[in-house]
Amino acid sequence: MAIAVELIEEEFDRKIERSVTRAQRKKLKRQQYQQKKQLIDILPINPRTENQANAFDAFDEEDNLLLHGVAGTGKTFISLYLALDDVFNGEDLKRSVTIVRSVVPTRDIGFLPGKESEKTAVYEQPYQAICRELTNRGDGYDVLKQRGIIKFTTTSYIRGLTLDNTIVVVDECQNMTFHELDSIITRVGENTRIIFCGDFRQTDLNKPWDQSGIKEFMNILDCMNGFSSVEFDYDDIVRSGLVREYIMAKERVA
Repeated sequence: MAIAVELIEEEFDRKIERSVTRAQRKKLKRQQYQQKKQLIDILPINPRTENQANAFDAFDEEDNLLLHGVAGTGKTFISLYLALDDVFNGEDLKRSVTIVRSVVPTRDIGFLPGKESEKTAVYEQPYQAICRELTNRGDGYDVLKQRGIIKFTTTSYIRGLTLDNTIVVVDECQNMTFHELDSIITRVGENTRIIFCGDFRQTDLNKPWDQSGIKEFMNILDCMNGFSSVEFDYDDIVRSGLVREYIMAKERVA
């Protein structure tokens, strides 16, 4: 008799579960995920220039992105925002954000003391500042890393990885050789998108054949249907009026 009652109860639970709509299940999962994130959230950001809006639109179309252009145009900021916003508000609750950056001018951080996390900490400072603004929390970046929502690595450690279920933000890609850029894009696995951002005019590489790597890589991406390229110019500089004036003056005297 007890077994029969249990079977009836199980069938009732299944009927209740089937009666819950797909949207309601998604909402419940998202609520549970928000609780796991300890109430940390991403503030909504709107594009400030036409090309920033183009980047937003291309990302909404599920494209991979190449954001290239002059300094101060918000390439890194909007890349990290778009990636985090997708993780927080998208349908895939297992996704994370992986930031990849080169460690030039040294090319190798092995000489620095400490563990890998201690060696790379100096290169994470820009993302700490961005996450502080996006979350309105001073510890926003640290919390996101602790929760596994953000992961940071350098090109020194990218080989051998497979990047699944993540949005990869490749920052300062002008400081990467073609071999490094090639290594990163061939790490992309299932359910993963990638955003490259940089400006070949700001490279810290010294050798001409290394400096040309990003241009060669950009030419390849232009031939791919899965990538959208957005070129940022002087009108997109949002850091400050001084930065805009300086960059324009530098171009005139170059």
